[in-house]
Amino acid sequence: MKKIKEVVGAKPWVGWLLYLFTIVIVFLIGLLGSSIIERRNEATYIQQNLKPIADWEPRNEVWGENFPREFETYASTIDTTFASKHGGAKKIDMLERYPDLVILWAGYAFSRDYNQGRGHYNAIRDLRNTLRTDVPQPATCYACKSTDVPRVMNDIGAAQFYKTPFKEMGGEIANAIGCQDCHDPKTMNLRITRPALVEAFERQGKDVSNSTHQEMRTLVCAQCHVEYYFKGKEEKYLTFPWDKGFTVEDIEQYYDSVKHVDFVNTLSRTPVIKAQHPDYEVFKMGIHSERGLSCPDCHMPYKSSGGVKFTDHKIQSPLNNLSSACQVCHRESENDLLKNVYDRQDKVLELSEIATRSLVKAHIEAKTAWENGATEELMKPVLELIRKAQWRWDFVAASHGGSFHAPLECARILGNSIERSEQARVLLAEILGKLNVKQPIQYPDVSTKEKAQVYIGLDMKKMKEDKKVFLETVVPAWDKQAAERHDKMDESYKK
Repeated sequence: MKKIKEVVGAKPWVGWLLYLFTIVIVFLIGLLGSSIIERRNEATYIQQNLKPIADWEPRNEVWGENFPREFETYASTIDTTFASKHGGAKKIDMLERYPDLVILWAGYAFSRDYNQGRGHYNAIRDLRNTLRTDVPQPATCYACKSTDVPRVMNDIGAAQFYKTPFKEMGGEIANAIGCQDCHDPKTMNLRITRPALVEAFERQGKDVSNSTHQEMRTLVCAQCHVEYYFKGKEEKYLTFPWDKGFTVEDIEQYYDSVKHVDFVNTLSRTPVIKAQHPDYEVFKMGIHSERGLSCPDCHMPYKSSGGVKFTDHKIQSPLNNLSSACQVCHRESENDLLKNVYDRQDKVLELSEIATRSLVKAHIEAKTAWENGATEELMKPVLELIRKAQWRWDFVAASHGGSFHAPLECARILGNSIERSEQARVLLAEILGKLNVKQPIQYPDVSTKEKAQVYIGLDMKKMKEDKKVFLETVVPAWDKQAAERHDKMDESYKK
């Protein structure tokens, strides 16, 4: 203290500096205290003025009355204008962009129609519009598309829900993905509303209820963004094939053990495993998962409004929100970050296109072999290789963002896919030689979606006409049923 007085006495400006420094510190402490009090008061106000929400309330706008900021950002997922180099929210006809897919999925509904997934707000509309649901499907197809699903499962049970025909459930399923899917209406805590995830972990001896909050922030996404299949010819029970692990080889081993086949390719007669969207599985193999991040850290970053910090529910590509999604951790410029992402995606997609071309040739060469008298004994090892190759290619291709989530793992998987499809082609060359077929064979022109669909025998004109009738007659009746049900909910709510 004596030394300070001596310094101040010798240099009066030091005293003024200490005085000003003290004022600044007190001012900042006051701001912090004011912010804390403001947020506590707002939290208290919100708690005191919350309207009760029914246990299985499916309407997101009802939840939005209590949480307008979250609802407003969620509702903005209806926006489909953003497009990145390889994805985004904009509608993309993937069969038009990649016609070879039609050949790989010959005999499966995906060869009819496959568009890039858009924002969650569009889930029901897109599900009704797709030509894939014109094929007889179970209600299991709705499992991840609507907040009505937990409500209906609570009423009739999951098993009954799954085995009900898709179109019989149309009037019950009207509200798109939203609040109910992830939150408890009483506490707003994150919760799992789809039994398939809980059951999958139980078979591994794990209890999801013991998960940390950070783990739950990913698990609520993993209810839907995963690989799955419909178990049982009649039951169509939604099942996650994780019993042996999460890797592409682990899941393949599980599928082989239960002799699962999604469809038989009508050209090569290969019993194919169709990957769905193994986003969770691929994410677990990447660097962001290793560093402890969750899905919302990048796809739903925090946002501030009026001094209130909340989770941005505009679930979207981080590339449309680099400052909040990426630059919180990464200090590089937006241009550098975009380049980092695209460099990885470009290289994985280059491998994916090589794998695709190899598989297309394998399917067509197998078709030629069958047409020239190949036997099942000769073709068995070929079909096994094509099945393995296509499963690996599809595991990467179907994973949203997999080329960035885990580019090294995706590159490894695609390398294995190419190896197996080329092994199949070597065997096919030997078989075609034995059958005295002139090689190289003549490949058809499948350079456009339309040409490829004609080649595999699809009558797209009739399918589109049938869909138009369905949208103009059946869907309005479903909407009327939903409106009547909502009115009854409101009456019950008032009572």
